[in-house]
Amino acid sequence: MSLTIRPAARADAAQILTFITELADYERARHEVVATLADIEHSLFDAGSTVHSLICERDSQAIGFAVYFYSYSTWLGRNGIYLEDLYITPQQRGDGAGRQLLRHIAREAMANNCGRLEWSVLDWNEPAIGFYQSLGAQPQDEWVRYRLDGERLRQFAEA
Repeated sequence: MSLTIRPAARADAAQILTFITELADYERARHEVVATLADIEHSLFDAGSTVHSLICERDSQAIGFAVYFYSYSTWLGRNGIYLEDLYITPQQRGDGAGRQLLRHIAREAMANNCGRLEWSVLDWNEPAIGFYQSLGAQPQDEWVRYRLDGERLRQFAEA
């Protein structure tokens, strides 16, 4: 069975949205997915997009995706990559597709002199945590992520 990782194209937008919804279901947050097909097409594929996306295929069938963007570390004085989503369909897990998809991004990071590759994982997602630890990734327990979104973001911006 042949595994291929390729840059996503606008024609993949519907599949990407399906994968996003599947991932949100798994993360018990489907109600938070408000993105539409038009949103995915615009944010990932319009001119000037700063987001990158990959499709992972097995025998020409899409089995997963990744979405990431370049970040910056003032402490390193170098770019990094932030992995927003990495997803392989449940029936395709366990034979290296996720590892190869993440390695593809790691190689891009190295080719572009990035100082880090980072992502977030839910604290209850033991399969993902085990997978990431098997790669040598280290949790950053000393950092707490904060967020302003929706109405709170609007109120703060308008104050």
